[in-house]
Amino acid sequence: MDPWVIWLLAAVVFAIGEIATTSFFLAPFSIGAFSAAAVSGIGGGATAAWVVFAVVTGVVFMGVRPVARRHLRQPPHTRTGTAALIGRPAIVAERIVNDEGTGTIKLDGEVWTARAYDEDRTFDAGAKVEVVEIRGATALVDGRYES
Repeated sequence: MDPWVIWLLAAVVFAIGEIATTSFFLAPFSIGAFSAAAVSGIGGGATAAWVVFAVVTGVVFMGVRPVARRHLRQPPHTRTGTAALIGRPAIVAERIVNDEGTGTIKLDGEVWTARAYDEDRTFDAGAKVEVVEIRGATALVDGRYES
């Protein structure tokens, strides 16, 4: 069997291993083996193929390592917009009664229309509540902060 075929088979095995593990550890070896297969295919000797394999694999690792480190150090995804308000405490500004369609809360210095998450609950002005959900411009609240 020709040496370039062996390098090509090694590259395919590394590539399949990378696909199976998705760790981006075997991909540089696969790229290096493909490069060595090309060198061997155009008539380079075994020494040249091994040198190309080692150099290309090392260069790809050096290129991938900083990117991988950046991804490991990224902070968790931060919530923005109305999603950031879920779970936040608020104060009832106007009595919340779902049946009457009344109620507002003060949330982060802003006044929001509010309804009780549980249809049967009511909250008096001054009560501490937690935002459970935002529907449009209305905050659905629960009395988890009540004592």
